[in-house]
Amino acid sequence: MNAVATQADETEREGYWARRAAGARKVLVIACGALAREILVLREGPLGAFDLTCLPASLHNRPERIPEAMRARIRAHRADYDEILCLYGDCGTGGMLDRMLEEEGVARIPGDHCYAFFAGEPDIAALMEAEPGTFFLTDFLARHFQRLVVEGLGLDRYPQLLGDYFGHYRRVVLLAQTEDPALTALGEAAAARLGLAFERRFTGYGGLQAFLARKLPVTEAAWPV
Repeated sequence: MNAVATQADETEREGYWARRAAGARKVLVIACGALAREILVLREGPLGAFDLTCLPASLHNRPERIPEAMRARIRAHRADYDEILCLYGDCGTGGMLDRMLEEEGVARIPGDHCYAFFAGEPDIAALMEAEPGTFFLTDFLARHFQRLVVEGLGLDRYPQLLGDYFGHYRRVVLLAQTEDPALTALGEAAAARLGLAFERRFTGYGGLQAFLARKLPVTEAAWPV
């Protein structure tokens, strides 16, 4: 079995992770499951306490479903929190997500996609200007390339579609959140699977960390339950 196939499948991951702070505003972050691991890491630092719940990352293959899935999650939890934050890009919803969030009074992290969260919009624009045929990966997408890209696009069943999907791409750029040689190897394997050149750029947690730092109280105490 290859290294990609051995990755645990987090693409359908839905969870609820509580970490509440005594006396602080009760904040819930609703995020894409593709960001869960990074958000939980950041929550262990000085950002303060908040609760986290996620929608399945596989919704990216059906972006028209994201706004109403998010609305349902907001309404299910609204009564229990002082504030709800959305950690999602537009992610192909064509503005529908932002219109729904405006109706519900929920703030979203700026950016069209998680690549912009991590690398910053100026750097993404520069990468695209240098090579418009760039396919981006994050740590999450490198781990789940087989599930979300190969299987999600049907390339495992119809390999002849590879040229239709990726014929105009020239390189894969891994926007790495962590210094992990195993993830770099997965990114290289993904590029080889697509027949593209490979590059790696370390971003850390970038704008994801900055947004949470602006929005959240700084505390390490736990809410009483």
